[in-house]
Amino acid sequence: MKINIYYGGRGLIGDPTLYVIGIMQQVLEELHVTVERYQLCEMKSSITTLPQTLKDADGIILATTVEWYGIGGYMQQFLDACWLYGDKEKIAKIYMCPVVMSTTYGEREGKLNLSNAWEILGGLPCSGICGYIADSSTFENNDDYKRLIEKKAENLYRSINQKMPSFPASNQAVKQKVSSTKDTDLTPQESEQLSQYAADDGYVQRQKEDIQELTCLFRDKMGEVDEDDDGLIKAFEQHYVPVLGVRIAFKLAVDEKKTPVFITVNNGNLECTTTPNDRIEAELQLSEESFEMITQGRMTFQRAFMSGNMKVKGDFKILHTLDQIFQFL
Repeated sequence: MKINIYYGGRGLIGDPTLYVIGIMQQVLEELHVTVERYQLCEMKSSITTLPQTLKDADGIILATTVEWYGIGGYMQQFLDACWLYGDKEKIAKIYMCPVVMSTTYGEREGKLNLSNAWEILGGLPCSGICGYIADSSTFENNDDYKRLIEKKAENLYRSINQKMPSFPASNQAVKQKVSSTKDTDLTPQESEQLSQYAADDGYVQRQKEDIQELTCLFRDKMGEVDEDDDGLIKAFEQHYVPVLGVRIAFKLAVDEKKTPVFITVNNGNLECTTTPNDRIEAELQLSEESFEMITQGRMTFQRAFMSGNMKVKGDFKILHTLDQIFQFL
């Protein structure tokens, strides 16, 4: 038998929930149960992958601390991940014991929330523990509390071992009728892979960049350049003065415009596009008002930078060259 403990508190010293699950783990291990604990506060970036850990669990303990209101963000993220990525067929066979200790008001509501959430997921909730404990030393001075905790751990073991049945829950019936969550054609294995990708911030960022690059590429190929982007490009094309030997590539972003423009000058040839260029030497960013002052000949690129109206990242020497090859007078 294996039981997983998911702790959703902040891991503070003196947290009464830690004391409770510590006693429960000790009792279960004495009953030769394999117990594995997951500290959600230490796994912030991988919470969405934790539904995978339910695969080989016969039962779980959802433990959290109410410090001001509700069950806390870490536990809510875990339950959200179970709803989005969990194997519902497996969850339907898992017994869950809620443990909610409170240092303020709301322990009963927290326990009820965990039980309701697990029932909606299709799982089997067991009788749990909840209580108001202002000081964890209360446990140390009261053996009756310890015996209550031990008894709850034994009841959880007994429920799992004997496969105790439970009555159907009304929230399951309501969920099947009114839930607006769309079913997917993904298998549980594919959902697990999706949860891994969702937890990888680097992967998500790369996907966003790839989507943006493809959007720009196809838009350019289809000739669907926005009027704002087209105006930027024409401003440079109409005022370009070819200079042999000049080779520069830069990115210009105007705050009020949707898409930055990538400009390449190669020995007299000018190319202006919204397609990203990885070989740029500098990135220029300025407001639409400052850009209009430059295109109207009232300000140079160098002066815009020196006066703080334009931000430059990369090679600053490019500004002198820009004032030579783009003459807006």
